[in-house]
Amino acid sequence: MKGRRRRFIPASVMAYPIHRPRRLRRHAALRDMVRETRLDPGDFIYPLFVVEGRDVRRPISSMPGIFNLSLEHVVAEARQAKALGVPAVLLFGIPNHKDARGTQAYADDGIVQRAIREIKAAEPDLQVVVDVCLCEFTDHGHCGVLEGGHVVNDATLPLLAKMAVSCAKAGADIIAPSDMMDGRVAAIRGALDETGFGELPIMAYSAKFASGYYGPFREAAQNTPSSGDRRGYQMDPGNLREALKEVALDVEEGADLVMVKPALAYLDVIRAVRERWDVPVVAYNVSGEYSMLKAAGLNGWIDYERVMLETLTSMKRAGSDLIITYHALEAAKLL
Repeated sequence: MKGRRRRFIPASVMAYPIHRPRRLRRHAALRDMVRETRLDPGDFIYPLFVVEGRDVRRPISSMPGIFNLSLEHVVAEARQAKALGVPAVLLFGIPNHKDARGTQAYADDGIVQRAIREIKAAEPDLQVVVDVCLCEFTDHGHCGVLEGGHVVNDATLPLLAKMAVSCAKAGADIIAPSDMMDGRVAAIRGALDETGFGELPIMAYSAKFASGYYGPFREAAQNTPSSGDRRGYQMDPGNLREALKEVALDVEEGADLVMVKPALAYLDVIRAVRERWDVPVVAYNVSGEYSMLKAAGLNGWIDYERVMLETLTSMKRAGSDLIITYHALEAAKLL
């Protein structure tokens, strides 16, 4: 009819029934064949909390299934990770003695250094990543030297470098500075190169946000600040552009891998970093993320194993190459 308007039909409607995405979802084998993002035990890094003493396996109440472990139990846990195909562990140390400058962080006989030697002796092929920061070793709980209630950036750098070199001498495979001081990657890179450890890679906690998701970790690492908080050096949760700037600085200073922490509420940051840099991207699936799933699972509110794998998959899909996760052993068993 003259003057009658033609009805617009969207292309998606015109495609039906030729295009039927459900054809590729009919059978489990077919779904597996066309899956775009895959999890593998080789994607995981398993965090361990090592403490002084003998035969210590102390449950962390806010992180069901995770423990403070003495050396022999840390070695056993590391062996289990290796047997399940998890290629690396991340060490956090809690010493008996803490002081203002965190001297046990860079002591040759410190708890972390001893753990490195014990693990490497037991499992030479397991990669030992060391968290380089002072917060577990200072009596005030902050990540650097404290003066007048403030963390002093440049005075902290030599101590972080000393810890990195000390851990390298003990046999660490990867150095992971988490302190968020400006210039720490350059300081550590220079110190490692000057002492004959130029081959050791640095995994920088590049975009580490001041997050409420770290709550259970405070119990595990016994590093709650005695005053104030860490917002003066960790990133504001609302800032994406600043995160990209932090990553750019770390890459320029010599970081070999870069990290986004936390992961679940910062998947957009992981994606943005992945799209901009051709370096390995690490996501840290932090304590609060772990504990939320654990609590919901223990209460019967969710299918814990299914949601765990779905959550880890989201981090891989967003662009991470590796995932630091307390779920590592459970996930590896399922995979």
